[in-house]
Amino acid sequence: MNAMKNVPKVHMASPMLSGILYASVWLALGALLLSAMLRWGSMQETQLPMYSLMVHGCSSLAGGFVAGKRSGTRGWYYGGLLGIAYGILILIVSFLASNTGISGRTFTMLVETLLSGALGGMIGVNAKRS
Repeated sequence: MNAMKNVPKVHMASPMLSGILYASVWLALGALLLSAMLRWGSMQETQLPMYSLMVHGCSSLAGGFVAGKRSGTRGWYYGGLLGIAYGILILIVSFLASNTGISGRTFTMLVETLLSGALGGMIGVNAKRS
């Protein structure tokens, strides 16, 4: 039991990097959930764009929360910046994976990730540290 006290903790210095990491984990979990709902649930493929926007919003919110909490100040700034970075990364990956172009849905996703990341950052800065 005493050996557990000597285990070093990993600490990321950059709030943005840790926020992107947490947002990616939330995105992976959301993608698995959507895949399961599509395969075994009653969800139709036509509903997938709406639900994927919800997953991106939740992922950006979670990443913004972590970035805001790690930064300690200016949560809206770090969360919004994380939301834009997350949105751009998603656009790059979707373009490289399936040659998806820019559309109205692209702009909607960028605005959503910006706003939800900023909201998450504001909540993260104000979260009590224990």
